[in-house]
Amino acid sequence: MTHTSKFQTQKSQSPSYRDKFRAAVDTVRREGRYRIFRDIRRKKGAFPRATWFKDDLAEQDITVWCSNDYLGMGQNDCVVEAVKSAVDAAGTGSGGTRNISGTTRYHVQLEEELADLHGKNAALVFTSGYVANEAALSTMSKILPGLHILSDEMNHASMISGIRNARTHKHIFAHNDVADLEAKLKAIPLDAPKLIAFESVYSMDADIAPIEEICDLADKYNALTYIDEVHAVGMYGPRGGGVCEQRGLMDRVDIIQGTLAKAYGMIGGYIAADRVVVDAIRSLASGFIFTTSIPPSTAAGALRSVRILKITPEVRTQHQTQSNALKARFRAEGYPFIDGDTHIVPLMIGDPVKCQEISDRLIEDHGIYAQPINYPTVPRGTERLRFTPSPFHTEEMMDELMEALAQVWDAYELPRENVA
Repeated sequence: MTHTSKFQTQKSQSPSYRDKFRAAVDTVRREGRYRIFRDIRRKKGAFPRATWFKDDLAEQDITVWCSNDYLGMGQNDCVVEAVKSAVDAAGTGSGGTRNISGTTRYHVQLEEELADLHGKNAALVFTSGYVANEAALSTMSKILPGLHILSDEMNHASMISGIRNARTHKHIFAHNDVADLEAKLKAIPLDAPKLIAFESVYSMDADIAPIEEICDLADKYNALTYIDEVHAVGMYGPRGGGVCEQRGLMDRVDIIQGTLAKAYGMIGGYIAADRVVVDAIRSLASGFIFTTSIPPSTAAGALRSVRILKITPEVRTQHQTQSNALKARFRAEGYPFIDGDTHIVPLMIGDPVKCQEISDRLIEDHGIYAQPINYPTVPRGTERLRFTPSPFHTEEMMDELMEALAQVWDAYELPRENVA
């Protein structure tokens, strides 16, 4: 008997399933926020250079300006060698969940290294930063019945998903607004369990949370603190422990969440906390229990990367130097960008169609890749190109970017700010 796909047939009394899916995509296209995935291959040893495969016949050399491999560790020879050695020693996949044969020596060593990085006595590795947030936060209500979670309004989608799935009391406070946070804390009974969830570096707006003030409120109102440091681990602090380490606040935050996929150049996420907290999440989080663990080679590469960045603060200094250099150039030319305190440089466009078109022109005409950032990643009307200069973006590359940007900016008659 031959079965026909529901997408190939249509019953007369009901609309086509295919039409519904097409309509959903058409809506996204009309709004100018249809996402184009650039087909690229990075060039080992030449970061941030890459090859863009425009189609089956054409290739183009490009410079990547939007990578989250902030320090180029995904290209680091020592990290690459660690991955290769682990494959030779252990093969490819882990072979199971962490509970069933998927905990290897590499996983154990990596968790020990991450716990040490954050001054905690335990850590737990997940398959991604998204999963770490979603799994850890969604589990909190199982551990703390009647819990109230207070979440910054600009928190990442993974945190929002975890909090939504926690089946608990939820409160949203204005972004980085400690007065609003305190007002909401005051309205909750003092003896009720509470958790404040926020980020250190907000990657789309390039700002940093008032961590110390939030910790003060947590102490005052008997709340736990949960901080997402994914855009800060490896990047800030003497050993790369994040903004909490940089500001001497690691001991005041109860649960620190991070990623291995940005500064460390690998894939995976983690939490670090007191051993009893980690053990409870390890025992109850479905997102940890029921998924295959990251490959041993991935854990080995991440382990090497964490160890390297612990002892090479100079790469963080160079990174900040290059980030500040790009900001200075944008500032001198009057480009409307968010002049924040972090390594991220968002160039504001404010229109989804123009944002995509400018991105297209930069890569097609100038070999410069800067991905447009649209809703729902950022609010409507705040569309932007998000630049992430690395220690390996040279002055020559910046010259190329500024020349290309000037041409495209003028072609679209976009405004510039007054230059003193």
